[in-house]
Amino acid sequence: MEEGYEGERWIGYVDWRGRPALKRKHGGMVAASFVLAVEIMENLAFLANASNLVTYLDGFMYFSPSRSATAVTNFMGTAFLLALLGGFLSDAFFTTYVIYLISAFIEFLGLTILTIQARSPTLKPPPCSSAPLSSCQEATGSKAAMLFAGLYLTALGIGGIKGSLPSHGAEQLDETTAYGRKQRSTFFNYFVFCLSLGALIAVTFVVWIEDNKGWQWGFAISTLTIFLSIPTFLSASPIYRNKLPAGSPLTIIAKVFLAAIFNSTSNQSHCNAVVDLAASSAGNNEAVIKQPGYQSINQIVSLTKELRFLNRAVDCSPAHKALTCSHGEVEEVKMVVKILPIFLLTIMLNCCLAQLSTFSVQQAATMDTRVGGLTVPPASLPVFPVIFILALAPLYDHFIIPVARRFNRTETGITHLQRIGIGLVLSVVAMATAALVEVKRKRVAEQSGLVDSAEPLPISFFWVALQYLFLGSADLFTLAGLMEFFFTEAPAGMRSLATSLSWVSLAMGYFLSSVLVSIVNRATSHGGQQPWLAGSNLNHYHLERFYWLMCALSAVNFGHYLFWAIRYKYRSKEEMLMSER
Repeated sequence: MEEGYEGERWIGYVDWRGRPALKRKHGGMVAASFVLAVEIMENLAFLANASNLVTYLDGFMYFSPSRSATAVTNFMGTAFLLALLGGFLSDAFFTTYVIYLISAFIEFLGLTILTIQARSPTLKPPPCSSAPLSSCQEATGSKAAMLFAGLYLTALGIGGIKGSLPSHGAEQLDETTAYGRKQRSTFFNYFVFCLSLGALIAVTFVVWIEDNKGWQWGFAISTLTIFLSIPTFLSASPIYRNKLPAGSPLTIIAKVFLAAIFNSTSNQSHCNAVVDLAASSAGNNEAVIKQPGYQSINQIVSLTKELRFLNRAVDCSPAHKALTCSHGEVEEVKMVVKILPIFLLTIMLNCCLAQLSTFSVQQAATMDTRVGGLTVPPASLPVFPVIFILALAPLYDHFIIPVARRFNRTETGITHLQRIGIGLVLSVVAMATAALVEVKRKRVAEQSGLVDSAEPLPISFFWVALQYLFLGSADLFTLAGLMEFFFTEAPAGMRSLATSLSWVSLAMGYFLSSVLVSIVNRATSHGGQQPWLAGSNLNHYHLERFYWLMCALSAVNFGHYLFWAIRYKYRSKEEMLMSER
């Protein structure tokens, strides 16, 4: 149903004990702030390992560089893809409150397994310090099984948290007022800020611990952090408002599509009735039919002309009783279908972001990472975009957006799709920059005669930081814009599922990165030639060609995005205009 007031109660919400949520007691920015604090801890626990995992797999489990990169992208891709499960369960059967608690415990178990393995030499391959690395014994059998069991339990927990926590925070804010909607926009901006703050601690302090004190200490810090996030989250239980699950959104989507396919055109007739949206939004399978002339305080829904083939789902003589659909259900499914092209066109950007934790780290590992008397771990490179995001996010929320609101005289200032588009453009620039930097790095290796040496090249790792800067900026614009876009434009009963698409886009980006590496290697290995991205020596890779390929694909992707973004009609904009009249 549409969220709103009925006296002192928040309709459709309960407190943590299942009692009706009250507007004077539950929800608000204070409740959302606890979610932001938890996100710092959760992302710290996640990125402390993910950002440096390629080094662990390469240097302690003795995977090859390409296999290490693929294992990392598969792990991160799976974690983000499982956000879809977390979002689905939050909408369909449980509250976001419950899903977070279950997911945090699962992640805690996974990290505990990884900590035990990192601490025990008998659970890892024997130490290998001799060259070449190809003579080292790669982790196999029970050792590999324990590694991947820990990783994918962690991924399952991360997915549940990513699929529930953003929606839980956004649901604390009142979208029925302009002030509440502005608070919601601020929440999503600061959600990315808190993601970055957790990442900053992860890629500096925790990564330094892992590289200098041992990986068992890095995993232990992550384990302790996710454990402490649970009581932090629980401490705000008395003031949370928890949205009641509305039943499976996938069931509604499937029913509407099946009804549109199987309902006979010849049997279609026009029913002299309209259907109340509130009924279907509440998860009611039975449409509330109101006769012509009936006056209701609720919004009356009629079928729109967009995606007309779905209008066949509303039939007075359906092919089967189970395929009976209300007007509201059809319009909700249309909302979901309309946002899918935007979702698909952000995958390429996230494929570019996957390079931040794979090849870019390996590039930096071959370079001079000294800053004065301090040696910076290559996995700490993400500190550059993170610091930039931490500076830009408050500036964006407190200066850029207010100025844009006054200039454009709109509630959002910069639309969600404009913000996502800026991120896509920056990804094109980032990949071009990455290609040019790799050309320079390899030239230095050749000129210094260190192509086949393990010695650091006489070139500063700050050159690689350039691509991190552009990709970090792209991430800020796209991720916050995408989460708010999905949450705002999706039907009320599908918001957790829709918001989780932001993370699924990241997952598909990581998987696409792995697929592209495989395709490129297969396509470039004909005639006995060395594949572009194979072997144990990065200096023999043709990484610059791979980056140029991604730059071209990103440019084509942006052109396709413009086609859909220009034609998109905001549902929220129409509703805001109606509420102002």
